Amino acid sequence: MRDLTENILELIRRTSTDLPADVEKSLCTSIEREEPGSAARGALETILKNVALSRKNSTPICQDTGTPIFYVHYPEGMSTRKLKEQIRTAMEAATRHSYMRPNAVNVLTEKNSGNNLGGKAFPTIHFEEVEGDELTIELMLKGGGCENVGAQYSLPDSRLSAGRDLAGVRKVVLDAVQKAQGQGCAPGILGVAFGGDRGSGYLASKEVLFNKMDEGNPDPKLAELEQKLTDEANQMGIGPMGFGGKTTVLKTRITGLHRLPASYFVSVSYMCWAYRRRKMSVKDNEVTYD
Repeated sequence: MRDLTENILELIRRTSTDLPADVEKSLCTSIEREEPGSAARGALETILKNVALSRKNSTPICQDTGTPIFYVHYPEGMSTRKLKEQIRTAMEAATRHSYMRPNAVNVLTEKNSGNNLGGKAFPTIHFEEVEGDELTIELMLKGGGCENVGAQYSLPDSRLSAGRDLAGVRKVVLDAVQKAQGQGCAPGILGVAFGGDRGSGYLASKEVLFNKMDEGNPDPKLAELEQKLTDEANQMGIGPMGFGGKTTVLKTRITGLHRLPASYFVSVSYMCWAYRRRKMSVKDNEVTYD
């Protein structure tokens, strides 16, 4: 197995310092919805200037470089232990190069490790064996502001009159957006998973955030709900960074999981405008990035 440490370091650099093209395009489009001279439009223009500067100077898009979350899809026979070692070594190097801010704080001692390594869960790495001979490593950097406004609901919810159906899912997701206001660094992207247990629900709600902005949901009912939630969220008037306006949410992603008869969870992961997610693939000894 070849050493991919330098390639993973490049994946981290790209993720931290360069916003994906589809996300930048969505932000550019949203500017046209806001009134000239408004705080909302000014916020979006500042965001895009920041993105351009970060790309030019190879510096982090946001000072909070977030929790690094890796999803590794590996072929049969590849060592997950070695892959994990290489990811951790690359993360330490990325911190030295200032692509990542030291973010791993011991919850008991309050001491920052200084290198973004902390126990088994920092960085977070999920492994899945797949067919074929291609290795894919996906990386998401999720900032504290947007992570803090994530939410999980157990239906039925009497407070919101939300039942165990798609109408109930809609009610609790809109409640999460209303509670988030601008604290999640809007405009945001919503990752929603209903069903599963508490752990699998949150995991799935983050996994759907790897989809491209222009990818549709294969389920017509969920595709309709995604659009409805995005439209309704944008009618709340929260706007970019909470300054008011017509752009609160750029996109909604929804997936459903099988559940226990006794449980009906709705997990909402909120991603900020700094929608940092990238992918590298290794096939026939060639490394490509997306």
